[in-house]
Amino acid sequence: MFEYEGIKIHWLGHDAFLIVAKGKHIYLDPYKLGKSGLPKADIIISSHEHFDHCNPEAINLVSSNDTMLIGPSVVQDIFEEKIDSKKGMKVLNPGDSIDLEGFKISAIAAYNIHRFRDPETKTPFHPKESGHIGPIVDIDGVTIYHAGDADKIPEMDGLNPTIALIPISGTYVMDVDEAVEAAKAINAKITIPMHVGRGIGKLEFIEEFKNKLPDYEIVTMELEED
Repeated sequence: MFEYEGIKIHWLGHDAFLIVAKGKHIYLDPYKLGKSGLPKADIIISSHEHFDHCNPEAINLVSSNDTMLIGPSVVQDIFEEKIDSKKGMKVLNPGDSIDLEGFKISAIAAYNIHRFRDPETKTPFHPKESGHIGPIVDIDGVTIYHAGDADKIPEMDGLNPTIALIPISGTYVMDVDEAVEAAKAINAKITIPMHVGRGIGKLEFIEEFKNKLPDYEIVTMELEED
């Protein structure tokens, strides 16, 4: 767990995080939740529809009739059809912003520009036109940016959040070297690497990433298990 100005951030593996702030619990991309006794969510944000980011089993584990589900248009059918308990659903597409539970939640795009599921047709794993998001949670001026599944993209330049959560595993997202360049472009006060653990990416990438950014504040978090 990492704490900043009273905001607690728990890394639950892969791209999954729990943010505890202002008495509320916000989950980002819950997936394979191995930690027992997790609190019910006030807000769940899914960055896109892939099973390791909008995972019905994980969402159902922490959702209740008091939970608001937030994500881009492409996840709304999953929320509607596969999530058993919820208070409601809100669409958050790139460029959108909503106010909820005392938080301002906005989003930029998240996509690949040179990682392809089909190199011949240059079809990206995460096309820009799919409308996937990198959500930004503003907690009384402390901004937490979750990059979702993305390469280093122009939307990251000069974003300047307080905290940035960025992928480092390669294959479907940035590898370590590209994530280093993304971290410099994003220019967060604190950067936390993700998209490793839970069988995706190597945990050793975390230290490699940190060692390549000696002049930046990199927080390396431990995976919270049972």
